[in-house]
Amino acid sequence: MNDNKRLLTIDDLFIEGYQDEQWRQLVKGVSLHLERGQVLGLIGESGAGKSMIGLASMGYTKPGCRITSGSIKFDGVELVGPDEETLRKLRGTRIAYVAQSAAASFNPAHKLTHQFAETAVQQGLMSYAEAEKKAKELFRRLDLPDPDNIGNRYPHQVSGGQLQRCMVAMAMACNPDLIIFDEPTTALDVTTQIEVLGAIKEVIEAYGTAAIYITHDLAIVAQIADRIMVLRHGEEVETGDTRAVINSPKKDYTRALLAVRKHRGETVDHGHQDLILEVKNVTAAYGNSVVVLDGVSTKIERGKTVSVVGESGSGKSTLARVITGLLPPVGGEIRFQGQLVPPRMKGREKEVLRRMQMIYQMADTALNPKHQVRKIIGRPLSFYFGTTGKKREDRIIELLDKIELGEKYLDRFPGELSGGEKQRICIARALAAEPELIICDEVTSALDQLVAAGILKLLQNLQNELAVSYLFITHDLDTVKAISDEIVVMYKGKVVEQGPAQTILNPPHEPYTDLLLSSAPEMDPSWLPKVMEHRRELAAKGVNLQT
Repeated sequence: MNDNKRLLTIDDLFIEGYQDEQWRQLVKGVSLHLERGQVLGLIGESGAGKSMIGLASMGYTKPGCRITSGSIKFDGVELVGPDEETLRKLRGTRIAYVAQSAAASFNPAHKLTHQFAETAVQQGLMSYAEAEKKAKELFRRLDLPDPDNIGNRYPHQVSGGQLQRCMVAMAMACNPDLIIFDEPTTALDVTTQIEVLGAIKEVIEAYGTAAIYITHDLAIVAQIADRIMVLRHGEEVETGDTRAVINSPKKDYTRALLAVRKHRGETVDHGHQDLILEVKNVTAAYGNSVVVLDGVSTKIERGKTVSVVGESGSGKSTLARVITGLLPPVGGEIRFQGQLVPPRMKGREKEVLRRMQMIYQMADTALNPKHQVRKIIGRPLSFYFGTTGKKREDRIIELLDKIELGEKYLDRFPGELSGGEKQRICIARALAAEPELIICDEVTSALDQLVAAGILKLLQNLQNELAVSYLFITHDLDTVKAISDEIVVMYKGKVVEQGPAQTILNPPHEPYTDLLLSSAPEMDPSWLPKVMEHRRELAAKGVNLQT
C-alpha cells in the first residue's frame, strides 16, 4: 500500500476506564487504518468501544479513561502523548467531530453562522466574511432551507434534522482531512434520518473527506462506509469491505447483528377479542392555540398490539399522554373496557390506573436511582394490592424470573444495570400491577439492536402468556414490522391511515405512509441513492419532505 494514501493508523490500542474503584480494560488491542477519502464504519453494541476509538482518533479520551498502550498516527503525527499545542492545531481544523445530539452541542446564545465561523477565524484560516460565505455554500450543499439566511437563526429556531446538518457544515468549515461521526442520526426519526444521511454522504464525497462513522445499525453504516469494523466488548470481531461483511459475514456475532433486523415474533390467537381501549375523535392542545392532536380515533383489542408510527411532532407521544390522563383532551373521549374515563389522571379510579400502565422511553430517568430493584418492583404490589412480607417478596422474584433476570437482581440499584436490564425492570414494574393495557413509548429506541430484539421478544412472550394489549409508539419501522397487529400512521396530529399491519405495510399506500415506509434503511449499500430519488419523486407529487 502507498503510505502517502494512509491518513490514520491505529496500532494495538488499549484504553482503560476507572470503574468500581479499579481500572478496567475497555478497548483491547484494536488496530485499524484509514486511507485518504475513505469511510470506515465502526459497528457494535453499547460498551463495544466505538466512541472511545473515535475520540482516540483525535488524541482524546473521556474523563476517567486513559490510553495505556498502542500508537495512533494521523498523517504521520503521533497522537498518543503529544503536547497540547500539537492537538490544538489538529482538532477542529484537520480532524473534526460530529456528535449524536446537535441540540446539546450548540451554544443556544449564539447564531449558527457565528458558531460555524468560530474555529476557522480563531485559527487564522479565514476572515469572518470568508467563513460566512463558506457557511452559505455548505448550507446550500446540505440542502438546508433558505441557505443564505438560516445562519442568522439561533439553534432553537431550526428543527432537529436541520440542526444536525448545521453541525455537519460546521465540521466541514476548515476542510478537514478526517471527520468522526458519532451516531449522528440515532436520535432522529426515519424521514429526518434519511435527509441527514444523504447530506453526510454528499459532503464527504464532494470534498473527498475521510470519515469514521460510528453506529449500532448495520443498515445505516452500509450506506456510508467503504469498509466496516465490527466490535464487541472492546475487541475487533471482524473487518472487511462493506458488501463482503454484509453478504458473507464470517463471525456469529456479525450474523446475529444482521439477523436481528429480520425478527418476526410468533403470536397466539386468544380467541374472541374484547375491546380494551377506544379513542374517539380526540383533540388535544398545549396552551390555548397549539393543537397537537386533531380528531384522532383508534381502538385496541385484548391481546393485540397497535403500533402508532410517524415522525417527530406527529402527535404519537401526546396521544399516550391523553390516554393516560397526563394531558386532558379539549374534545373527544377515551373509553376503557367500554367505560368512559375521566380526562385527568387524578379523577380516575385506582382500578383504572392499575389496568392501564405505561413504559417510558428513557429507563434511566424512569427509575429512582436511590431505590433497589426490590423496592421498584414491589411498590405497585403494595399500592394496588396491599401485598406485604413474604408474599410480596415471592411475587417480586416471580416477576424477575418472568423478565429473565432472576433473584440475584433484587438488591441492585439502577446504576448497576445495563440499559436493557433497566428497561426489563420497567417492564416488571408495569407487570406488577397486572395491567390489561401497556403503553410502550419508544421503549427500544435508546437500546442497541440485539438488546432491543430481546426486549421485543420478551414483550411478545408476555403478551402470548397473559393476553395483555400493547399500544406501541415508535418511529422504528423494523420494530413495527416485527410486532404489530394493527398500525396507525400519524402526521401533524392527524391519523393518515390505519388498519391491519399486512394492509398498511403493503402497497398501495397513502403518500405520507409511502414516504415513511420507504425511509426504513435496508442492508443494501445501493439503497440510499434509490430512496433519495424516490423522495424527489414524492416531492414532485406534493408530499411535504421538509425536515
